[in-house]
Amino acid sequence: MTVPPSHATSAPTVGGVAALRYLVRLMGPAVLSGVILRRPTMTALAQRWGVDTATGSAVRELRRRFGGAPVRLQVPGRELVIPVRAADVERILAQPPEVADPANREKVGALGLFQPHGVLVSRGAVRVRRRDFVEDVLETDREMHSLAGHAVRVVDEEVAALLPVTGEATVTADEFLRAWWRVVRRITLGDSARDDEAVTDTLRRLRGWANWSVLAPRRRRLRQRLERDLYDYVDAAEPGSLAAIVARSGAGAGVDPVGQLPHWLFAFDAAGLAAVRALALLATRPEARERARTEATTGDGPRTLPYLRATILDSLRLWPTTPAILRDAARDLQLDGTDGPVTVPEGSAVAVLASAFHRDPDLPFADRFAPEIWTDGTAEQYPQLVPFGAGPVVCPGQNLVLLVTSSLLAAVLRSTDPVLTDGAPLSPTTPLPASLNPFGLAFGVTARPEGPTS
Repeated sequence: MTVPPSHATSAPTVGGVAALRYLVRLMGPAVLSGVILRRPTMTALAQRWGVDTATGSAVRELRRRFGGAPVRLQVPGRELVIPVRAADVERILAQPPEVADPANREKVGALGLFQPHGVLVSRGAVRVRRRDFVEDVLETDREMHSLAGHAVRVVDEEVAALLPVTGEATVTADEFLRAWWRVVRRITLGDSARDDEAVTDTLRRLRGWANWSVLAPRRRRLRQRLERDLYDYVDAAEPGSLAAIVARSGAGAGVDPVGQLPHWLFAFDAAGLAAVRALALLATRPEARERARTEATTGDGPRTLPYLRATILDSLRLWPTTPAILRDAARDLQLDGTDGPVTVPEGSAVAVLASAFHRDPDLPFADRFAPEIWTDGTAEQYPQLVPFGAGPVVCPGQNLVLLVTSSLLAAVLRSTDPVLTDGAPLSPTTPLPASLNPFGLAFGVTARPEGPTS
């Protein structure tokens, strides 16, 4: 509901040193680990020091202090609004881009470094055309993408190359993620890109600079190299790849179809981290692992795998790969306060801190592995649970990501019995840690005697 500004009050404001202290607690953990590209060393330190608890505690403190009203932090050069209630999360993310602009200033500064024409940093009519194009290629509304058969075959081949056929082995997160990138390159760019680590390394270097957002130097030559490589793959247009769909799309003026590819690669990177963490959860929970294995070994060909998809979703709930969802208020927004509507002024940045809402102690499942909430309707009762965002800017690749990650877990479970041998303790009888460094995980895998088609 939109409330006339005359009936609304200004959001409570915190300024000066107090605002900077809150900013460090709220945003510091994400910045430390790397917003655009995770820094393995910093991610490990974040887990060791437990810094991710700071975000949730700061949001709850603001909620108690200001009675649930969104809070304006006045920091040098910027006004940042922090919603602290679930209802405001739902309301903000439901706003159209012309009201709550996803092309937030800091986001444009970061993503523009490697995808200057990406839909997330676009506005107006060109954004609409780019979003329509992306949804068409990624088949946003379809649970099973038309490339599902090929994608699952790619996953099965790369998992078979990674895991032992007989006996035992240790698979580190680094090995797992290298296999994941081979899957991603083949699905996105074509089979010939399987071993082309150079193209994704170029993207990785750009993303490393993008961690500095508006402070980062514009690496034009590096970005041009990435663009040339991606154009070459689209020109080759290998059947079964997203690049082939892009090549025959006939996109309209201003869309820059090839310019959308960097974001898909970027998003698949986050999905790989979620898959590693999900495997760690299954490896430490025999009952859940057997349920997942039963699903993985029942039926033939590509299928939806609802329990394994739910496992990925809960991995993303527990450890969001997008800990802060940013918007810029393109006009005044009215949210809820203790004594009536509260105005978020035009020009403010708004940060929805997903990690705080996903682990709110008021949630009955806050710190435990709860994939069932995604299959029994429970998650729908909590609109603050947004592993892929929500509203008109919801991730258009959600179904494709869930297809590939769930198929990956299924392939691992069909052929091996994984056990977590290194990383944070993930006991099913104790609360899960606020941080889980995916780069420090390792698995002992034992080949199943009945083989991958059991």
